[in-house]
Amino acid sequence: MSGHSKWATIKHKKGAADKARGKLWAKLVRNIEVAAREGGGDKDANATLRAMIAKAKAGQVPADKIENAIKRGTGELKADKVMEEIMYEGYAAAGVAVLVQVATDNRNRSGGDVRSTFSKNGGNIAEPGAVAWQFARKGVIIVTKKQGAKTVTEDDLMMSALDAGAEDILDGGDAFELRCGASSIGAVCSALGDAGIAFESADRPMVPNATIDLSEADARKVLKLIDALEDLDDVEEVFANFDVSDEVMAAIAG
Repeated sequence: MSGHSKWATIKHKKGAADKARGKLWAKLVRNIEVAAREGGGDKDANATLRAMIAKAKAGQVPADKIENAIKRGTGELKADKVMEEIMYEGYAAAGVAVLVQVATDNRNRSGGDVRSTFSKNGGNIAEPGAVAWQFARKGVIIVTKKQGAKTVTEDDLMMSALDAGAEDILDGGDAFELRCGASSIGAVCSALGDAGIAFESADRPMVPNATIDLSEADARKVLKLIDALEDLDDVEEVFANFDVSDEVMAAIAG
C-alpha cells in the first residue's frame, strides 16, 4: 500500500476519536449532495453517488440524512446553500504533489483558507493542472481481514470481487485495499455484500501514478500540512503522492 494509503487506514481507525461526529457527517452529507446534483439521484446509474452513500453508511450517517442529501442534490428539496466542488493543487515538503478536494458555497472563502494553510505549513499553491496530471481517479475499498469469527483471505476477495471489476488487491497488514476503476466501485461493493464480506470504507480517491519516498522529517512536514488542510470545514479530501517505510509510519503513528 502506498504511504498515503497507510496513513488513510490509520486515520480511518482513529477518525471517530479525533473528529467530532457532527463534522464528519456534514462532510459525508455534502459529498452525497454534490454527487446527486452532478450525476442524478439514481444510485444504480450514478457510480459516484453509490460510493458516497457507502462511505456515509460506513460513517454511520443516519438513513434520513442520506435521503435528504440526495433530494437536495436533485432539487426535490430546497437546499439552504448551493454547493460546488473545486479541486485545488499544490506542493508540500520534498516536492510532494497535493490535491485538495473542496465542496463549498463560497469559493473565495475556501480558496483563501486553502492558500493560507499551504503557506503556514511549508507548502505552496500551484496553478490548475500543475499537479492533477500525476493522479488518476480510482475506486478504493478497504476490507478488514478479521470479521467476527471469520477471517477474510485474498482468495475470498479474488473470487468475489475480480469478476465485478476489481483490478488490484493490496495487503495492508490487518486490512486489504481493493482498487478498481472509479465507475466499478458500486459493482465491487455489491459483489462483496453478496459474498457476505463487509467493507470498512469505499471511496473514489485520486491515486498517484508514482510516489516519492520520504524521510521521517519530511513525512512529518507533509502529514502536518495534510492534517491542517483536512481540518478546514470545506475540505472533503486531500490526496498526495508520497510513500514512507513501515518504520517511519510506525514512528509517526506512535
